[in-house]
Amino acid sequence: MKSKGTRAERELLHLFWQNNWACMRSAGSGNTTMPSPDLIAGNKNNLLAIECKSTKGNSRNLQKEEIEQLVEFSDKIAAIPILAMRFDKNGWSFLNAKKTPKNKKGNYTISLKLCKEKGINFQELIGKYKQAKL
Repeated sequence: MKSKGTRAERELLHLFWQNNWACMRSAGSGNTTMPSPDLIAGNKNNLLAIECKSTKGNSRNLQKEEIEQLVEFSDKIAAIPILAMRFDKNGWSFLNAKKTPKNKKGNYTISLKLCKEKGINFQELIGKYKQAKL
């Protein structure tokens, strides 16, 4: 559902601004042949290129081309490529796209389990604190 994705992108955009980060949204980012992330966010020390996804389920499949384009764009502007996943009733989780494992078909399955094991929350993403992973 397109409007749900748009709402999720805008929610995250506002979170960045509320935490003293600059952020802009690229409307229609998935409708061009050139790589373009959903959001670009940064402060004096960090630059993030972010692909946002939202789901009411426990996982979301992504095509390898989506991730490859995010990484390509990020490399061109020296940004960190971030997959932002919003699971209904579980909130946001963030993964570095370069460190996200592929599934058996060479694409990506971003699950709630993977995000809980390898992901970080928004406060960690913006450097407010770092949680030790076991």
